[in-house]
Amino acid sequence: MRTARHAAVRGGVCGAVLATILAGCATAPTTPGPSSTSATVLPTSVVTTAATAPATSVTPATPSAAAPAPAPRGATAQTVVLDPGHNGRNGQDPAAINRPVPDGRDGTKPCNSTGTATNADYSEHAFNFDVATRVRAKLVAAGVRVVMTRPDDNGVGPCVDVRGRAGAQAGAAAVVSIHADGSAAGNSGFHVAYSDPPLNAVQSGPAHVLGVAVRDAMRAGGFRDSDYIGHDGLSPRRDLAGLNLATVPTVLVECANMRNAAEATLVSSAPGRERYASAIAAGILAFLRSR
Repeated sequence: MRTARHAAVRGGVCGAVLATILAGCATAPTTPGPSSTSATVLPTSVVTTAATAPATSVTPATPSAAAPAPAPRGATAQTVVLDPGHNGRNGQDPAAINRPVPDGRDGTKPCNSTGTATNADYSEHAFNFDVATRVRAKLVAAGVRVVMTRPDDNGVGPCVDVRGRAGAQAGAAAVVSIHADGSAAGNSGFHVAYSDPPLNAVQSGPAHVLGVAVRDAMRAGGFRDSDYIGHDGLSPRRDLAGLNLATVPTVLVECANMRNAAEATLVSSAPGRERYASAIAAGILAFLRSR
């Protein structure tokens, strides 16, 4: 999420498309395209469940929709929003992604950013989408309804404030945003971010429980805690709008440092991405079953 190649100011389950939730790091800018509003408009949602394939189109709930009823206990029949960070064409529309939006703490921040990349130019936005798609398949197989915040890796946005409200709109039991970091080459490890100081009861309790569940599953999957940010694999953050605006349990997973040579090799391989997806899915399922 963090990188020296940041093109915009850094901020930062069957599947459905809403609007994305959190912004992270940035790659080198590409040639600007025409200004677009696609970063701020909720697209048509695509929902798939364990019992329904192929996907069917539905219209997402409006931002003013009433708070969702509590989900049933256990994983089955609950909804999870997966948020693959950034988007493939963000770099082509700087006017859209640099537009200021609410940050959830009485300030503003850019709508989104382009994400980071490995030194060999494997992009974070592609990694995020690939891992999220793999997590979705695992959750659907476990009977979970999944909503994804973007349908592919070929769009712009949505903005971080829209992403932050996606969980409530979907009636989700949990939201997990998937990212990778762009730190100094000597830094390594994963961390799970949550909003702190908390702004509501969900952030002060259930979000932290979700973070711990995902952290523990990442450890069980053989991944090491970050050695450069946070503590014990957890990272309290006040600067990520998608976390600040959340009213359902929401965390952001920085899976690896893409500028670290060993981790770059791992994130760039299909088996490596499968390992990350297996760990994230296990953490989400553990959280759902604890409700």
